[in-house]
Amino acid sequence: MDLFESSSVAGAAPLVTATFELPGLRKEDVRIDVLDNKLIVAGERRHLSAQAELSRKPGERYAVREIKRGRFKRVVSLPAGTKLEDVKASLIDGILTVTFPGSPPPVPRNIPLA
Repeated sequence: MDLFESSSVAGAAPLVTATFELPGLRKEDVRIDVLDNKLIVAGERRHLSAQAELSRKPGERYAVREIKRGRFKRVVSLPAGTKLEDVKASLIDGILTVTFPGSPPPVPRNIPLA
């Protein structure tokens, strides 16, 4: 996962982008939830399809398998007050991109002397 924040216009909240590399996964294999100001991305990488497994000859074994299989889950904290409609997601060519507004930059406040 990569997480980066775009530069913001003075006084505006920046845009945060989280990208996840999910080669071979389809939309149906990934779940995105927002719960208690947390973005939760979860899913499962399954083994080869039954058709692909059946096409292997008896005695054939993998020499190397680089793509890990199984369930995965990543949790990213969202700024307080993030609205669900402000969270956007797309999955294109195995790259899941999720964007949401970041925290606005701090505004200095002047405290008068008594």
